[in-house]
Amino acid sequence: MREYILCLVAAAAVTYLLTPLARELALKWKVVAAVRDRDVHATPTPLLGGLAMVGGLLAGLIMASKLPMMSAVFEGGSTPIALLSGVAIIVALGIIDDKWGLDAPTKLAGQVLAAGVMAFQGIAIIWLPIGGTFVLDPLTSVLFTVLIVLISINAINFVDGLDGLAAGIVLVAAGAFFGYAYLLSVEAGLDRATLATLVSVLLVGITAGFLPHNLAPARIFMGDTGSMLLGLLLAAATITLSGQMDPSALSTGAILPTLLPILLPIAVMAIPLIDLLLAVVRRTRAGRNPFAPDKQHLHHRLLEMGHSHRRAVALMYAWTGLVAGAAVAVAFVPWPYALAGFGLGLAVLIWLVRRPTEQREADTDNVTTLRDSLSG
Repeated sequence: MREYILCLVAAAAVTYLLTPLARELALKWKVVAAVRDRDVHATPTPLLGGLAMVGGLLAGLIMASKLPMMSAVFEGGSTPIALLSGVAIIVALGIIDDKWGLDAPTKLAGQVLAAGVMAFQGIAIIWLPIGGTFVLDPLTSVLFTVLIVLISINAINFVDGLDGLAAGIVLVAAGAFFGYAYLLSVEAGLDRATLATLVSVLLVGITAGFLPHNLAPARIFMGDTGSMLLGLLLAAATITLSGQMDPSALSTGAILPTLLPILLPIAVMAIPLIDLLLAVVRRTRAGRNPFAPDKQHLHHRLLEMGHSHRRAVALMYAWTGLVAGAAVAVAFVPWPYALAGFGLGLAVLIWLVRRPTEQREADTDNVTTLRDSLSG
């Protein structure tokens, strides 16, 4: 665990220190997010925060390669190279999009290329828990992996609409997945040094290092460079654990229910995925391009309900933590306890979400009563 903490700290520190430099570079290159009708920010804000995240990721990987236990992840070298290949493509794509803007088909083609490069080099889903263990043929494995990576990238990209929102959601989700992956290794007696746990903890580090600069009012945005990077890394972490682990090596009791390898990644990314699904359905029904931007995402609706910017972001963090935490709990504690905790958390969050509306209605009633008494 201490080696993971060292990697986390290295990634967070380097990201934090590089973010002001990325901001200056964005201003110099004039890579700035202008204010549009659908945006929440009121002043033009520099992009390219994702460049600082790349620096933090590389620092964490270099640190890990020098540590005795973590060095096992790099033996053979094919999987880390696959990860870095995908990262290089997605970051280059993000920089071009942040600077000049790309149409949806071109951006999608670049995402497919990044996902395909990773899949062909070894970061791929090779089995599914269908009828026991269903091993995928090479072509199906690559195609399914590309689909999962595309969904993850665009889910994070779609949810990146408020200061600190995407980075915080990924921090919570990656933290939950790291907890699951590490505890699974401990409980099942598996190797504790895996690429899945390493990528997860580095995601926690780079988002933690970036957030102080990105919380409202943000001094810099991550841009598509950052949001697509985070989506790619989150997908890579889930694929390398859930898609490659041999289910026959694990107990199917409390540690790993049969469908958990598939359900956990969905739960970890539940809020971004729900937002993505709702956006696609909403825009398709309206006869619009599913990738056409609008101002009807979940975080926009929280703002419309009367929540402040920071409160809306905190609620999105809490929803992510509730769903991801419940999924992780199911793996290690009796399900009635996990279900009870989820139910309690759900009730509290529903109350918190509804509170601004209820408070506004109460204030309106009080004003009406006061006006009536004065007029009488």
